[in-house]
Amino acid sequence: MSRIGKTPIHLNKQINIKLQGNRIQIKGTKGELSYSLSPEIRIEQTTEELKLYKTNESRIARQLYGLSRTIVNNMVIGVSQGFNKKLEIQGVGYRAQVDKNNLILSVGYSHPVYIKSPPGINIKVNNNTNIEVSGISKETVGQIAAQIRSIRPPEPYKGKGIRYHNEIVRRKVGKAGK
Repeated sequence: MSRIGKTPIHLNKQINIKLQGNRIQIKGTKGELSYSLSPEIRIEQTTEELKLYKTNESRIARQLYGLSRTIVNNMVIGVSQGFNKKLEIQGVGYRAQVDKNNLILSVGYSHPVYIKSPPGINIKVNNNTNIEVSGISKETVGQIAAQIRSIRPPEPYKGKGIRYHNEIVRRKVGKAGK
């Protein structure tokens, strides 16, 4: 049995949960999220926690058990606290700015790169080099942060590029001169 799947999900007082069959809708102080569980997974709610169960012992049910619990737990955390990812830009002349809901990156290309922020995701830029992506969906926040990083990933020789906060980039030694 999955150790992750059998752990209960603790709820705050501010969180409202509506269960309709295998569809769960969670409302909190930051917003609202919904998710459709697989038919192999059953969910039950008590006053202070949610618990997930497998309906059978098939391989698919065992695979989805821990995954479903983690997704629902991330939804509970997202609507109560939210998620954020921080990125840093390193390189001479590299900078970022926000215009309405677009992120504009100047990272060494002949043109600026525009990234449109999806609904529910906030992008902030501090000191032209620090980018903060925040929102209630962990999946979307991580995907947008990865998309921003993929514009100019850090290169190993000089370390220039966009990296996650506290990401360690292993540096290589360049060619030796004559």
